[in-house]
Amino acid sequence: MSSQSQLFEPLQIRGVSLPNRLVISPMCQYSADDGLANDWHLAHLGKLAQGGAAVVFTEAVAVQRRGRITHGDLGIWADAQAQALAGIARFISSMGSVPAIQLAHAGRKASMQRPWHGNGPLDDSDRARGDEPWPVVGPSAIALGEGWLVPSEMTQAEIAQVVEDFAAAARRADNAGFGIAEVHAAHGYLAASFLSPISNHRTDIYGGDRAGRSRMLLETAEAVRAAWPHDKPLFVRVSAVDGAPQGWSLEDTVALAKDLKGLGVDVIDCSSGGILGSATAAKGPPPQPGFQVPYAQAVKEETGLMTQAVGFVLTPHQAEDIVAKGQADLVAIGREALDDPNWPLHAALALDADQAWEHWPVQYGWWLSRRAKVLQALRETTTTA
Repeated sequence: MSSQSQLFEPLQIRGVSLPNRLVISPMCQYSADDGLANDWHLAHLGKLAQGGAAVVFTEAVAVQRRGRITHGDLGIWADAQAQALAGIARFISSMGSVPAIQLAHAGRKASMQRPWHGNGPLDDSDRARGDEPWPVVGPSAIALGEGWLVPSEMTQAEIAQVVEDFAAAARRADNAGFGIAEVHAAHGYLAASFLSPISNHRTDIYGGDRAGRSRMLLETAEAVRAAWPHDKPLFVRVSAVDGAPQGWSLEDTVALAKDLKGLGVDVIDCSSGGILGSATAAKGPPPQPGFQVPYAQAVKEETGLMTQAVGFVLTPHQAEDIVAKGQADLVAIGREALDDPNWPLHAALALDADQAWEHWPVQYGWWLSRRAKVLQALRETTTTA
């Protein structure tokens, strides 16, 4: 390889070898039926795997039925759901990418409408479509906002059950062929809502100070690490900051990451926000490109853990700079890949990391390499004419 691109340098995490540093971030599709993956998910994740990223994540996959965000969420609380995902994991692997799964519980942000139906709590219009609301749970009986469902405060027995269900989901994911697991502890969902003093007003061992509010996530990470094979990496996605007064802070995240490191977590996936609403459709001024990268850099520098940067990474050179400057070990893209499923392959071309179209699936690269020669000949003819 003639390029000095660090974005396309391999990375070893435990027993998993990544060919480059690009990751397809989890993106909910809201298109499952009773948690079961279908042809949409195969086509969606399959074309992203063809696009050349080292890792392709599923969307958030619920570990309990009541942990879904919407009726259309994927689930892995039953063996049949894992079986439905197994073929997708196989195809991702066949494309040279590592299949990854994000394990999740929506907590008080469950029982929501699909975004194109309003992106709010389920209501009578959803009942007419057959989408009945269901009771939601959280660390405290505090609703997300006015008009949202008030969660029931979880008992310690219910917390223990969620922890066990995360571990059971990890075992199913392993059997389904996934190579990386991520615990979703961001964006105001269940684990994040335990972390934040905005949503956690408990006075027992799962509330109070930072240590108490972190307990649920730490128990979950410990249980998942024990259930997940030693040679497979474990990620945790966090909202590095709540972005709200008196909320979870970057200092809190660094302390949490040190605890997670001690439990065998390999990568901290640094996002932000979501405790008071949507993390991806928040009001206010538009974010700047790479606005969350400093969170990944701070966690990496202060803990020694690998980190993943995500959020408004728009160009190959921007992604290259993040890795080259040591701000993060991995760079995740989401909606850019929806717009261009071949974004990682185009990035390799732009950074001179693949001058011979060898990164492309052979079925495509064979044609495109010859097309490139024809286009180059046309350019030379035009220049000399």
